[in-house]
Amino acid sequence: MTKDKLFQTLNDLPEIFSVDDLLDRIVLLHKIDIGIEQAKNGQIFSEKKAKEKLKKWLK
Repeated sequence: MTKDKLFQTLNDLPEIFSVDDLLDRIVLLHKIDIGIEQAKNGQIFSEKKAKEKLKKWLK
């Protein structure tokens, strides 16, 4: 994450917000960054493979 992303996140929040709201957004942005890096490195699943892995939860 960059300072610019963090500052943009702060600017997007309402004037009054909770620390939990800020942390939730920071964690979400971090997870998105991780996902983008994984995709760039080829660490992805095809739709078929993803459905197989999620089958036990999607009953």
